[in-house]
Amino acid sequence: MKIPHKRIEPHNIGRSTGRADYSANARLALSVPAECGGQRLDQILALLRPQHSRNRLQNWIREGRVAVGGVIINEPKHKLWGGEQINLAEAPDERSESASPENIPLAIVHEDDTLIILDKPAGLVVHPGSGNWSGTLLNALLYHAPALDKVPRAGIVHRLDKDTSGLMVVAKTLEAQTDLVRQMQAHTVKRYYQALVRGKLERSGSVDAPIGRHPTQRTRMAVVKNGKPARTHYRVVERFIDCTLVECALETGRTHQIRVHMTSIGHPLVGDPVYGGGTSRVPAGPGFHRQALHARRLGLLHPASGKPMLWKSNLPDDMAELVQMARMLAFEENARAEEDEVWDDDVEGGPEIIYARGDGAGADDEEDDDCEQ
Repeated sequence: MKIPHKRIEPHNIGRSTGRADYSANARLALSVPAECGGQRLDQILALLRPQHSRNRLQNWIREGRVAVGGVIINEPKHKLWGGEQINLAEAPDERSESASPENIPLAIVHEDDTLIILDKPAGLVVHPGSGNWSGTLLNALLYHAPALDKVPRAGIVHRLDKDTSGLMVVAKTLEAQTDLVRQMQAHTVKRYYQALVRGKLERSGSVDAPIGRHPTQRTRMAVVKNGKPARTHYRVVERFIDCTLVECALETGRTHQIRVHMTSIGHPLVGDPVYGGGTSRVPAGPGFHRQALHARRLGLLHPASGKPMLWKSNLPDDMAELVQMARMLAFEENARAEEDEVWDDDVEGGPEIIYARGDGAGADDEEDDDCEQ
């Protein structure tokens, strides 16, 4: 077992290498159970502090927040023998600390002591960030439920793009947040989206392609060989003239996953300003002011009761009107095609002559002569 040569007292955690001073944070003294001998440090911390995700604990280890026997350990894979004393300086979530409550209306679909299910409108940013330090969903949540300032990211478990609408889950406790993160990893959280894509999709299918940062355009994502695994299933719901309504189910939750995957098969989302270019051979589809994407259904196991729960959300007005317009245009186009087909059948071979003067029997001619006399 590798032991760093430099011993540092627990109250000096974080001072050894120029890191921030963590001594003001609450320090926890944890004893390593004997039966955990031979396990990794991050695994043992996950056992002793199950309300935190493994990723969070690993980051704390790398930041110098963890000492074993008075020695800071920076390697999550460091193995312990059992019986050691661990000192942990838990970190507050900086993004939650920097945000302030703001009275922003929220469309709450469901709320209890553990969860908030909300219907996010298009245009609302989820987290504060560059250019959006206020007016976000996080600010709204801190106003709606002030106790969320004790939960990292104000309880937000997953995010939607600014211009994507639909259902999101927010955890009201640290334990619930950790449970939901683990459900995400285990794929027990079911997320279904409806999207209007450009062109006519002939059949349903799946896209299994890794997603990572675009090699040259760092603000975009792309299908790249060294990206993270990503899988999207899509089902054709309705076909129109130059676009198709699809339902997408996610197995993974990569940034811009549906937008990147649908673009990769030649059917970018209608209205997508980022991933819609470079596909001139695909019909442009109807005009729309944002990517036509809505988180329609959300299913999960309730962190407290363990019962399966499912919520549904209707398409927002703007996207519902877009789909209805595409449906009416398709109906009118099909009606015109049917009329043309019926007319072509009637006149095939030319007009049928029912009667022509002078072509009848001789009796008709005699009657005409009598009239003239």
